[in-house]
Amino acid sequence: MLAQATPAAFSWSTMFMPTVPWYEMVFRGIVVYIFLIVLIRITGRRQVGMLAPFDFILLLILSNAVQNSMNGGDNSLGGGLLVAVTLVTLNWGVSILSRRSKFIENLLVGRPVFLVKDNYVLEKNMHHEKITHHELMAALRAAGCANIEHARHVILETNGSITVVHAQSDSA
Repeated sequence: MLAQATPAAFSWSTMFMPTVPWYEMVFRGIVVYIFLIVLIRITGRRQVGMLAPFDFILLLILSNAVQNSMNGGDNSLGGGLLVAVTLVTLNWGVSILSRRSKFIENLLVGRPVFLVKDNYVLEKNMHHEKITHHELMAALRAAGCANIEHARHVILETNGSITVVHAQSDSA
């Protein structure tokens, strides 16, 4: 007689209760959050709408890559919710810290950076911020400038957007 396979018994405790201690999951979440902030801060600033396809793919893969490092292999509903609460709380705390401390704000958010100053392209800043000439020219066109001479200043803002200050016309 063939043995009949029995389905795994459903267990409410394994569904809701993490198998990894709660404090370990919180610690793992904190470490991964800080690591990703540093990693993303190093890689430069871009708005989500400005992400190239490969940047977007990297972001998706990165989130999947760090998942197990945060939950320690725990797949319970309770563990996932605990890590989510940890990450949201950390984000809220970092937001408050950066509003209250200029040092923390500069460390995490940075400062606006001139890409063009007085009609002169600052190549060093462009290279450091990983902005290509194509991206600069696209920002100029979006602001209604046909070329660099029509832009007095071009500034990369802390949120990744590019602001163009038009040059004054001599025909006034």
